Amino acid sequence: MEIFTVGHSNLAAAELLALLGENGIAGLADVRRFPVSKRHPQHARPALEAGLRAAGIDFAFLGRELGGRLEPDVPVERSENRALREPAFRAYADSFGSPAFAAGLARLEELARARPTAVLCAERDWRQCHRRILSDVLVANGWSVAHLAPGGLRVEHALDPHARVSDGRITYPSLL
Repeated sequence: MEIFTVGHSNLAAAELLALLGENGIAGLADVRRFPVSKRHPQHARPALEAGLRAAGIDFAFLGRELGGRLEPDVPVERSENRALREPAFRAYADSFGSPAFAAGLARLEELARARPTAVLCAERDWRQCHRRILSDVLVANGWSVAHLAPGGLRVEHALDPHARVSDGRITYPSLL
């Protein structure tokens, strides 16, 4: 079971399609909470979706369920994810127990079982994006995750050293 991630960054639409095609991607799951881009309108949801469909790539929007840019709603001292110092990443990890996250993850896994699927967000570097945390969840669930970038770059994801998996549940507890 393999799933991919990609960040559109400032790629031209044709470059993104070529990257997906080179890696045999047949489905794309958009996990941007806000699927718009003023600077790169080719990546706004309507244009992206139309371009993917024209290229024969299935599109699913999962930004409501799996999107980042969350505000913390758990005080840091009560969070099970204190090792994530960036508040937005900690808030994302704190959302893992929500029904919306569980439904989105189940949908993503269903899509990836049916066809080679990539998770898309805006950030080029997956280490600076919520895709790294989502990738940890997928790895904990038995998936192999590969991060794709232009130029044929492919990085296999390894579980974050701060992550702890217990009974299929992932947390990032403080290591102090």
